[in-house]
Amino acid sequence: MKATAQIGVTGLAVMGRNLARNFARHGYTVAVHNRTPAKTKALVDEFGHEGAFVAAETAEEFVAALERPRRLMIMVQAGAATDAVIAEFAPLLEPGDVIIDGGNAHFADTRRREQALREQGLHFVGAGVSGGEEGALNGPSIMPGGSAESYASLGPMFESISAKVDGEPCATHVGTDGAGHFVKMVHNGIEYADMQLIGEAYDLLRQVAGYTPAEIAEIFRTWNRGRLDSYLIEITAEVLAHVDASTGRPFVDVVVDAAGQKGTGRWTVQTALDLGSPVTAIAQATFARAASSQSALRAAYRDLPGGTSPVLSQTEAQRFTAQVEHALYASKLIAYDQGWKMILDAAEEYGWKIDLGAVAKIWRGGCIIRAAFLDRIRAAYAVDPGLVSLLSDPGFAAEVKDAQVPWREVVAMAARRGVPVPAFSASLSYYDTLRSDRLPAALTQGQRDYFGAHTYRRVDREGSFHTLWGEAGRAETEA
Repeated sequence: MKATAQIGVTGLAVMGRNLARNFARHGYTVAVHNRTPAKTKALVDEFGHEGAFVAAETAEEFVAALERPRRLMIMVQAGAATDAVIAEFAPLLEPGDVIIDGGNAHFADTRRREQALREQGLHFVGAGVSGGEEGALNGPSIMPGGSAESYASLGPMFESISAKVDGEPCATHVGTDGAGHFVKMVHNGIEYADMQLIGEAYDLLRQVAGYTPAEIAEIFRTWNRGRLDSYLIEITAEVLAHVDASTGRPFVDVVVDAAGQKGTGRWTVQTALDLGSPVTAIAQATFARAASSQSALRAAYRDLPGGTSPVLSQTEAQRFTAQVEHALYASKLIAYDQGWKMILDAAEEYGWKIDLGAVAKIWRGGCIIRAAFLDRIRAAYAVDPGLVSLLSDPGFAAEVKDAQVPWREVVAMAARRGVPVPAFSASLSYYDTLRSDRLPAALTQGQRDYFGAHTYRRVDREGSFHTLWGEAGRAETEA
């Protein structure tokens, strides 16, 4: 087989098939391969008119169709399946060739694979791809890691097929080895928090303000014309306005209220614990999904006492709606800030050089959390690339200041009414934790020293100390 393809895609489920079509639509000749040859044939038969495809039945034919340096994109299930495909294709490649994993792999697996393939002279790129099947076809946000040399080869292609905002591509080289998949993981963690916060806002507007789903849809449409302008707010309005055809009831009332998760939210929380990075809003959003699926436990709790439920007047409901908008925006900002700080923590831990302004830039389009205020985040990092927190930016700090009273009133109202707002509450508590002059962690350290002789530091002199708690006089010794 003559080498004519600039890139190859193996694994032709929805995401792989649509990425292959996207490459072809942008003028690239694409080699396509699947474990089941029928899928390869079906893609070419149905979409061959969109561009140049080279169908390959075997791994050898697939590799032979690729121009050097070969660029081979794997779109299969994360984990053992990815390792199996790499093991199949790597022996057929030559030094300088590039293997790209475009799935939702754990960044630690990507680091392991990159190191192993580097020793064979091959480049391995873990590329986060966000936007779902529509984004894969029409323009995703792409977050590739790997070597600078690999991006020199891949970058123009990824930038070509990515989403565009103001003419700028939503693709950039994130950093070495597993940085791309790490940033995609955090993107998904922020997505969990964003969706949970939106869900809590909906629940408050319905349970406290008394609005119907159709009325709340209009509120979200209004919010989408302001600072909350985002893809998730937009689709929330569509979902809330939808009426079930078979029952005539609001769609949200006929859907089982138990949400699942595919792993990236859990990975984000687990990794945050390893890094000591307090992503509390993301964690609460992940746990909220887990709690929603605990049907037996929920049944046991269902008849236990809760809050009050007085009816709000129309004026009170309108005022409360404005407060919820403030609370949603401030909590969303905290969730994003936690994600940004987690990326900073990982960069320090793993030696990555990640441009956070560039991350904000490529998240403005294509991805699930795309939102207007990401451009403000990009601008904030353009002014100060060393920004420690989004709240260090004067504009964001001013908005959080304006949100103080409504944010706190919303969380208090939720507590009085018995409406669960774990992500709102976690965001506010995180904010109050970091702004506090003194935290009860001092007491925690005293307790740890008492039962485990873990020692503590003092505010008035250097060194580590231990109090002899079991002895008379409780003398202090320097550890």
